[in-house]
Amino acid sequence: MSMAWMAPAVPVEAQEYRFTNVEINGNNRIGDSAILARAGIGSGQVVSGGQLNDAFQNLQNSGLFETVAIEPRGSTLVINVTELPTINRISFEGNRRIDDETLAELTSSAERRVFNPSQAERDAAAIAEAYSNDGRIAARVQPRIIRRNQNRVDLVFEIFEGDNVEIERLSFVGNRVYSDRRLRRVLGTKQAGLFRRLVRRDTFVESNVEADKQLLQDFYLSRGYIDMRTEAVNGQLTEERDGFFVSYNITEGQQFKFGAVDLVSEMNGVDPAAYRKLVKVRPGVVYSPTLVETDIARLERQAIRDGVDFMRVEPRIERNERTQTLDVTYVLSRGPRVFVERIDIEGNTTTLDQVIRRQFDSVEGDPFNPREIRQAAERIRALNYFETASVNAREGSSDEQVVVDVDVVEKPTGSLQFGGTFSNNDGIGVVVSFAEENFLGRGQRLRLNLSTAEDARRYGITFIEPSLLGRDVELGLNLNYSETDSSFATYDTEVLVFQPSITFPVSEFGRLQLRYTAENLEVTARDIVVNGNTVQDDIDAGEQFASSIGYRYTYDTREGGLDPTAGVLFEFSQDFAGLGGDANYVKTVAKVVGERKLFNEELTLRASLEGGALAWSSGNNRVVDRFLLGPNIIRGFEPGGIGPRDTSGVETDALGGNLYLVARFEAQFPIGLPEEYGISGGVFYDVGNLWDLDDVNLNGGTIVGEGGSFRHVVGFSVFWDTPVGPLQFNVSKALKSEDFDEEQNFEITLRTEF
Repeated sequence: MSMAWMAPAVPVEAQEYRFTNVEINGNNRIGDSAILARAGIGSGQVVSGGQLNDAFQNLQNSGLFETVAIEPRGSTLVINVTELPTINRISFEGNRRIDDETLAELTSSAERRVFNPSQAERDAAAIAEAYSNDGRIAARVQPRIIRRNQNRVDLVFEIFEGDNVEIERLSFVGNRVYSDRRLRRVLGTKQAGLFRRLVRRDTFVESNVEADKQLLQDFYLSRGYIDMRTEAVNGQLTEERDGFFVSYNITEGQQFKFGAVDLVSEMNGVDPAAYRKLVKVRPGVVYSPTLVETDIARLERQAIRDGVDFMRVEPRIERNERTQTLDVTYVLSRGPRVFVERIDIEGNTTTLDQVIRRQFDSVEGDPFNPREIRQAAERIRALNYFETASVNAREGSSDEQVVVDVDVVEKPTGSLQFGGTFSNNDGIGVVVSFAEENFLGRGQRLRLNLSTAEDARRYGITFIEPSLLGRDVELGLNLNYSETDSSFATYDTEVLVFQPSITFPVSEFGRLQLRYTAENLEVTARDIVVNGNTVQDDIDAGEQFASSIGYRYTYDTREGGLDPTAGVLFEFSQDFAGLGGDANYVKTVAKVVGERKLFNEELTLRASLEGGALAWSSGNNRVVDRFLLGPNIIRGFEPGGIGPRDTSGVETDALGGNLYLVARFEAQFPIGLPEEYGISGGVFYDVGNLWDLDDVNLNGGTIVGEGGSFRHVVGFSVFWDTPVGPLQFNVSKALKSEDFDEEQNFEITLRTEF
């Protein structure tokens, strides 16, 4: 039923009243004295008609009464009130998208308290706003009351959720360099696409507009467009009120590059030449504030190592309109003498203080560096342990002391995921994984994985301590077990691997991993299958144990390099087996990958060169130790589809090889479909070879392909970023291959988690 709260107006006359008696009727919970106090009228007091009207308004606006009437009767003032009822129960009807518990947190009305109509309206508005933030701006909320006995009511919020108001089109005005398609990929908000029922980022949420404007700003600044600005963001609701047309009006400006780059010192005793060599930015490079910040951080860290306290690096930038360059001069100066008094951390109920504290390079008593504090705040947010994380500095116990306050709100960091995989190599599989990114609140990562497919089963547990002994040293412990029912051979394999490792930075973009690997390997025969002579020798060897130490050096600039449109990855690893066990060998693998975006980042080119070498000195060189190439290394062939083979059995057996070399070239580009569909195309060219069986006991087998030859493959790909996971189609054709190779002209791979 609907609510109404009304009271008769009080006639205001230009006369005065004196009341010797006040009569109050209708009040049960609220005492007479409380009503008189709120009215502001005392017995025997001379009052005017205006004051009587004020008394009525005071009572009416008190939020305690449903109706109020004030009537003077001679020397008696009669006040009749109807008290507002108390709330017996609060309920929500019509809500499916937001549960009752969440809605209850948004309402201030409470059970067993006085019902306030104005508060109920405010609660309804808060609920409607929550739906609006979820993209349902057509949601309506109506408060209703159901009257009960003893002056009680049930408060019911009737909710009409409506449909999501989707963004039908995201467009840009004023962009000349980058297309609408490229800029739409920058925004966190997406326009409605093929899977609009599954993807929630296509709903219009007004509060996300500012975040998207900042993403655009950062995108352009990192590419040298320092004058870029968003003039306006216009959102137009469709006539059906079920969609939005959102348009960003932007000004790109001109692209600037670095001009002259220099460093000077205004500090006595500090030689600028010693620091000038640390500046990595060079003239002619596209300007980016991130590159300047990186240089400043590098210089300040060196000052700390040199024992130079309170050094500040100020970038002085001079703009050259004619050449469209920015001259940057790093000025070394002495900052204020301020120390960190303490670091206060609040809000971490699960995460230990030490996990947050180790994100700071400073500790109590160190010189205060505002830039370092900002960087620590970014590292804390990057942990992804917290819903929100704020880091602020305030004055401490003296002018030379600063207190750093860290306020965080934690969020769940564990996940249990179920997924499925499909490939035409391993068939259909199920993936189950448990991950805890903040194990026991110590910042450690624990992951359990189970993957089963028709031809391969893998089980693993991984533990990672990212900050061993409080240092930037990562400790890893991996235990994996795998079984294969090879679709490309007549034998099966079982491999158990235990691998502890430590990884640490050796340069700005370089990291080094040191590891120990213990492997228990076995090649087994299938029933009623006659194996080739070479593989039979591996089967007869039974279980073998390999113990090795190794390292891997990685240099990766693809995310944080000088050029946001280009990057390179270089990896080099070696494993030395012979610390006990049944094998003595050196296995070397090297890979280099280059990536470049062209034509205003519409076209992505990638090139990679990868190779490996296995050198034996003693023990059994078995198929499970050698390199076997699959589609992840060279496309167009089945796993084990190229390389030496033994044809002496019923079927040919892939033997692998001691040496391989593969080059891959590919281009990825839009194919004209709306980018919200997540479909792009690509072409590729792979060339590779797998050869050499030195130190292998051939056991009289009939071997082909030992000398090797380079295979050439061309093809095209379709990449589909579906809501249930990335889907990739490869269609390929081998331009050059051997008669005994096993080609694979079509490949489809899908992985999903739910």
